[in-house]
Amino acid sequence: MTRNLLEGTATDRSTRRKGFALIEVLMAMVIFTVGILALAGLQITTINGNAAARMQTEATAIGARIVERLRSLPFDHEDLLPTVHPHSLPVSGNRPYAVNWTVRADIPVNGTKTVRVTVIPLNKINGRTATIDTIIAE
Repeated sequence: MTRNLLEGTATDRSTRRKGFALIEVLMAMVIFTVGILALAGLQITTINGNAAARMQTEATAIGARIVERLRSLPFDHEDLLPTVHPHSLPVSGNRPYAVNWTVRADIPVNGTKTVRVTVIPLNKINGRTATIDTIIAE
């Protein structure tokens, strides 16, 4: 018995699948949505990490600038007097950091001053305090 290949029975046509079922599409959308939400959370974490790194870099740069300025002063300058605890710079609107420093005389040896510069970010969410120590000889 020969059969024409172009003709099929009714059961042959009904069992062939064309396209996707609705449940398959919905499951694919759920998986895709979970992936996108995970990437959005990762993006937020990355942005916060970058902001914290930027603030830490700025605080360290400000501290280094203050240390260089203090090292360029004469040994007996008023900003290097150990009697004033702590020295500080006034907070300005364009610098979101508080800067102060302490001076200890004759530490670690006589004729030197140990200066500790501390830069404190006013934004406590992303910022960490940067501390720089230096020794200035007479």
